[in-house]
Amino acid sequence: MSSLSGPVTHDQQELAREQDYVDGLFARLDAEVAHANERLRQVQLEVDPANPDADALIRRETEYHGLNAKLDRLNLAQLGLVFGRIDIEDPAVGPENPVPGQPELDRRYIGRMGLDVREEGYRTLLLDWRVPMARPFYLATTAQPEGVHLRRHIRTKGREVTGIDDEWLSGAEAGGGREGVGSESALFQAMQAARTGHMKSIVETIQREQDLIIRDSTRGVMVVEGGPGTGKTAVALHRVAYLLYTAREQLSKTGVLIVGPNSTFLEYISRVLPELGETGVVLSTIGDMYPGVSGTAPESLLTREIKGSAEMVTILKEAVLAHQSLPDTPVELPHGSLRLRVDAPMVKAARTRARRSRRPHNEARAVFAEHLIGQLADQLAERIGADPLGGANLLSRADIDQLHDDLSEEPGVEKLIEEFWPELTPEGVLRGLLESADAIDVAAAGYDDETRGALLRPEGSAWASTDAALLDELAVLIGLPDLDDDALTTEDDIEDAQDLLDILESSGSVDDDDLGDIFDAEHLAATDVIDAKTLAQRQIIRDSRSTAERAREDLQWAYGHVIVDEAQELSPMEWRMVFRRSPARWMTLVGDTAQTGSPAGVDTWAATLEPYVGTRFRHHELTVNYRTPVEIMEVANEVLAVIDPEATPAVAIRESGHEVTWLPAGTKPEVRDDGLTQVITAANVSEIKGLEFDHVIVLEPSAIVEASPQGWQDLYVAVTRATQTLTVVGEWPV
Repeated sequence: MSSLSGPVTHDQQELAREQDYVDGLFARLDAEVAHANERLRQVQLEVDPANPDADALIRRETEYHGLNAKLDRLNLAQLGLVFGRIDIEDPAVGPENPVPGQPELDRRYIGRMGLDVREEGYRTLLLDWRVPMARPFYLATTAQPEGVHLRRHIRTKGREVTGIDDEWLSGAEAGGGREGVGSESALFQAMQAARTGHMKSIVETIQREQDLIIRDSTRGVMVVEGGPGTGKTAVALHRVAYLLYTAREQLSKTGVLIVGPNSTFLEYISRVLPELGETGVVLSTIGDMYPGVSGTAPESLLTREIKGSAEMVTILKEAVLAHQSLPDTPVELPHGSLRLRVDAPMVKAARTRARRSRRPHNEARAVFAEHLIGQLADQLAERIGADPLGGANLLSRADIDQLHDDLSEEPGVEKLIEEFWPELTPEGVLRGLLESADAIDVAAAGYDDETRGALLRPEGSAWASTDAALLDELAVLIGLPDLDDDALTTEDDIEDAQDLLDILESSGSVDDDDLGDIFDAEHLAATDVIDAKTLAQRQIIRDSRSTAERAREDLQWAYGHVIVDEAQELSPMEWRMVFRRSPARWMTLVGDTAQTGSPAGVDTWAATLEPYVGTRFRHHELTVNYRTPVEIMEVANEVLAVIDPEATPAVAIRESGHEVTWLPAGTKPEVRDDGLTQVITAANVSEIKGLEFDHVIVLEPSAIVEASPQGWQDLYVAVTRATQTLTVVGEWPV
């Protein structure tokens, strides 16, 4: 404090004290980083590459990856390491860090990770925001102080403390300081700050109703509903960070999937979780959820509605069944000097047997082949084994089985099986359906011309976002082959393994002749219990990818937790795809049905979720709009009244001081240079869902309403994206 010139104010003293404390935290963090780096260097030198020991290699790899993960967490935590402090009276715990002059109070610093003093019995220096002892920082209010006397928000830039805000919640000084979400609190400053194109963590400004959702212990489906600006997305992301902390063992193995409405949105939120110290999460749009396919092609509203409807399940089933065909005329199959006959009844009998197995198409193919070949074997046996005197067939059952095996290797038989029950891929079936009017007529025979016409698209078209859910459905109907171990093992692998077995066999130290009569049985050699191919497969490193990397490429991956943002946009087909990723049904769904823009989107949560969880889901509602100024919400609430006259708008708590600007059509609006500005038209509403900007210019609002059956919802989205000013150009819809 001696570096301060002139009289030192109380605020300056407090700022300097907090700077000293933060310096101490960073010093300890730096020491941990240095220690981890030094240990990492040592680990890399501990194993002799010329004479590796298998156990030592495993220990080194385990510690190596653990140290790298720790360094990642330590480095990420430096981004706003500490952001708050509470002086709290907690009789259940007692003070670990007594407040000077008030020894009954415990001083707790809150941040992005925990730090303690090992040499002092692990005395806590910094609490991770997710631990229970940090909760009062978020829950305390003057009405319910939770034992908190003082809550201090600490603002930092890098390692420098730039400001503090105090709230006295109980005790003699309660009511002093700068309080309330609408004043100069940390939350107010965060809302006033200019947008940057990337979402900011709200961990230091989480409010009570948000915290209750973040820490909700529900292990089922949870719906978080709230109007624009209520912090739905931020709550969902901080819930992910909280769950990764409290259920780390489970979720580190199973992963977390976050589904967002578009790639811009995913880029927007991408920095929040790393800043919270969590990185093992898969981010995806609906159009990218099917591995290897990125759906970007535009489609009409009618096409999106049809392809998103649950009726597509029936159409896709019929499309698969259409590949299980029958011959129009009998087919002759040469076999040596004989000719076998394959007719429609034979193929139909095999098809019926395969369908009754209720296996996916590709798996049922084996049943089809077995039954068809069996009929051919019986036919052949009748031809070559018939008793000319009319007695029983001269061939034994073993003879007929041999005929079956011989026929199964005939190229002509394999060709027949491929013709009448081909091996399919989801991509091939969907392209064959959507790019053929004849295929659509067969699969959608029960639907009208408009529906069939909307499904048809030109040959070679790019994938659309709606295709991901259809491909996923087809993957279930068709079935996917298991990974073949043979494909992982090369001839070189097997040759090397055989060399090793030869060495083991030749270097045995026991001579059979020296055993005498001690053992009558043969002793086992390495080659008696394992062959070269099996040994080679055991040496393969099956998968060194992270949980997130493996999950992203695995259609059958079961995520431990799934977050869906802008969930109201998902169609029935997309919900089927999402729920397949969550067999445990542990999900957080974030949305607002008043903002549904998809023609096949959510009308009510109850109707949408009933096929999957019945009525067993928890519903939370966020009621405070922190983002959108009162001036803008007055206009937005008029739109909301058209969408749902019974809806209760979230309470806006900020005034920007800028009334909405109304300009006639054709006017060129002024573009401000004090933040991000976004122009919104009917063509780009879907692209800005979930995003926020300082200034928004809405062009031709009537055109937005007229462009879609969900036009009023789209307009509601458009006018609620701004945090500072809204300009409307053109005619307002009546």
